[in-house]
Amino acid sequence: MSSNAKTLKASKIACWIALACLVVPMFGSYFFDDMFSTVSHIFKNPQMLQLGWDAADFGLYAGAYSLLCVWGGLVICGILLDIYGVRLVGSIFVGLMVLGSAVVTFAISNPSFSPKTALAVAYAGCTVFGLGSEIAGVAVTRSIAKWFKGKNVALAMGLQLAIARLGTAFAFFLSPILVAEKVQGEVYLLSDTNKPAIVGLALLFAGAILWAVFVAMDARYDKQEGIMKVKGEVKEDDKFRFSDILKVLSNGRFIMISLLCVFFYCCIISFKKFGTSILMPRFDLNVNTAKWMITMIPFFTVVFTPLFGALVDKIGKATTWMISGAVLVFLSHILIAFAPEGVPFWGYFAIALLGVGYSLVPSAMWPTVPKIVPEKNLGTAYSLIYWIQNMGMLLVPIFVGAIFKNQITADPADMVYHSQEVVAAVHAEYIFLGLGIVAITVAVLLSINSRKHPELKIDCPSKEV
Repeated sequence: MSSNAKTLKASKIACWIALACLVVPMFGSYFFDDMFSTVSHIFKNPQMLQLGWDAADFGLYAGAYSLLCVWGGLVICGILLDIYGVRLVGSIFVGLMVLGSAVVTFAISNPSFSPKTALAVAYAGCTVFGLGSEIAGVAVTRSIAKWFKGKNVALAMGLQLAIARLGTAFAFFLSPILVAEKVQGEVYLLSDTNKPAIVGLALLFAGAILWAVFVAMDARYDKQEGIMKVKGEVKEDDKFRFSDILKVLSNGRFIMISLLCVFFYCCIISFKKFGTSILMPRFDLNVNTAKWMITMIPFFTVVFTPLFGALVDKIGKATTWMISGAVLVFLSHILIAFAPEGVPFWGYFAIALLGVGYSLVPSAMWPTVPKIVPEKNLGTAYSLIYWIQNMGMLLVPIFVGAIFKNQITADPADMVYHSQEVVAAVHAEYIFLGLGIVAITVAVLLSINSRKHPELKIDCPSKEV
């Protein structure tokens, strides 16, 4: 290469092309994960489903995403990511993400399966999909930190999150169209309820193809930057050592970010799984209105996450953004739980607050990790964060699903049915309020720690690090 030739790292166009390839697998992952969120109310009436799942079954399925992640898979695979690199390990888990989604699609499409068999097979598929998706997410985040280091890293991560959440918005909008609403007495056939999964599987296939394009670009990047020698040996400073894991786990700031992640994200991700089931009875909405209300969440993040990411790059104050976002999400759940019943305005206002808060925290939190953890350990660090996060994502949907199953015992035609729905929705919100209080507390503690240790530059603009 001539001395005046630009490397991939120096090329802004190459960086943005790489980002474009990285966001599509995450777009597909977010779509598949949220494909039932705006039709979750159908599981309250399992007698209307050929699939035969009730709310507790759906909660169990939703929690399956995190099972392998929690039981060590995420941590082990994150370590492998640092040892063997994002290209090899990331490719394996992008493949597992596609494989798991294919198993889920098969399970909910097979008419020979009983409801329990379909649930068991879908549960297994969702565990594989979840582990693949989480490690793929770690690989994507680690790659962005590498390609945009010293540049607009918060903006790039914000854009990745925003576009990935468009996958959620797409699922929220499209699923109720694909799973057309039935009147009492009609049955949702498997050919109705499996349509979102088929669309999600197609998106994941497209994402896998673009991931392969990124792998080729990243190999060229490493060669140009001298990260890999001719014989493939890693530079001494870039070698992973298992002792690095203890260094990460003994980092107080890292622990606080991990705790903020789990409590904050469970206030939103687990809420979305049951969003229509909560909002419809609380604010007297039909399914179409509830669908659009829930869809506001990712659309708000599409607008505000890159904006807040750019502000973090420019002015810093990351912990202030985190506190503000956690407070907004808590206020949102207060409104959802206690605002006047049957007044849609409060639902829209609460979801707007939730969407802005959902943009604030991640735009500041994820770019903070490379400031406190060496680049060679980022795979392990991000996977440990996701591991802790998935503990909450495994349990919270199960508890929420159980609340709806136990509280709603009447037939939909009974007079008390609606009042039972409202009680169940409010009781579910108590869980999210408790999680929100802890998230705010952790964010405040992280801000205090940042002020005590200004040398870490947690609250400094990205370009000053």
